[in-house]
Amino acid sequence: MTQPLGSNRDLRDEIRDYWSDRAATFDAEPGHKIGQGEEQAAWQALVQKHLGPAAGRRLLDLASGTGEIARLCHDLGYAVTGLDWSEPMLERARAKVPAAVFMQADAERTMLPNASFDVLVTRHLVWTLVDPAAAFAEWKRVLVPGGQLLLVDGDFVTRGWVARTLARLSPRRSQNMDSRHQEILSQVHFAQGARAQQVAFLLAEAGFKDIRIDTDLSKIHRAQARQLGWRRSLIRHSEHRYAISAKI
Repeated sequence: MTQPLGSNRDLRDEIRDYWSDRAATFDAEPGHKIGQGEEQAAWQALVQKHLGPAAGRRLLDLASGTGEIARLCHDLGYAVTGLDWSEPMLERARAKVPAAVFMQADAERTMLPNASFDVLVTRHLVWTLVDPAAAFAEWKRVLVPGGQLLLVDGDFVTRGWVARTLARLSPRRSQNMDSRHQEILSQVHFAQGARAQQVAFLLAEAGFKDIRIDTDLSKIHRAQARQLGWRRSLIRHSEHRYAISAKI
């Protein structure tokens, strides 16, 4: 969205306001809220696979949204801090996970102390980053030596013709929200899609090591199929989605 001459707003403000406006209905949208039972178990298995036992470690959930990942990680035994740029999202997260600490801040500029967390987790954040190289350097800074990173994301731009056809037939957000989404997407770093190898390369450049790409999210996708419906489920299976784990 083009700003008037002299405006102090930037793309990060647009991103914050976009997600704030989606907060009230965010958990009602398939694929955002983590369902109890099979889906929760699949997510917990993914976290444990890459991070090992929680053991009370300090975990930072970046772009925590309404607190779904924070809730899941708290239940696993982490001491959770959630950070999000949107206050309406944080209001819902605080109500959902009262035992966690939630703060408002930009995930690319956390303002947190050096070496203050053992683990950092993100879900569906990387594709929105304005400056991923700077963000990854910031994330490394707030992790302790030997700290672990787990990010779950995907390329939500590149689609084959079948997925494009199904997407046109699927229910959509309002025209205004779709326009805002496309305007933001056109300006972020991964405007052409966040591919795992690109993300892994930037993590390595920032100093992360033991980087592992995991594209087997099939258990999560199967668990989500019922709420997604057959069209969106097929789209999800066709997308390049992944988890990346790393250490410092």
